[in-house]
Amino acid sequence: MQYVKARIARLLIDYFAADDRRIEHALDVLFQAETILAQEEISCDREIVIAAALLHDVGIKISEEKLGYNNGKTQEEYGPPIAEKLLLKIDFPRAGIDRVKEIIGNHHSPSRYDYPELEILKRADRIVNRRDEN
Repeated sequence: MQYVKARIARLLIDYFAADDRRIEHALDVLFQAETILAQEEISCDREIVIAAALLHDVGIKISEEKLGYNNGKTQEEYGPPIAEKLLLKIDFPRAGIDRVKEIIGNHHSPSRYDYPELEILKRADRIVNRRDEN
């Protein structure tokens, strides 16, 4: 898919609108994921890594609207259907959408899937979250 990073970044920015904090976090996680890919020889689908990194926290918005809070569990619950709707807008491949949904639905839980893309996302998200805590 041509310009996948730009197309998904646009979806992310449109979705989060003025929530610059969430947009910045997603871009930082993508940067860390791409750094991991550049430094290590990991066999994986780069487009899945990009989509999962940029969209991994989309469940936050609806969780906060519906519940008034968000946490890892609510992000995993609400995020996958939103990611699916967004990725369908750019004709992302169906198998890729399913994989991204599974990754988003497990990025705060012990892994139920042995996807290298999921492990990359978890590592990248931890790096950014640790840095942001300091």
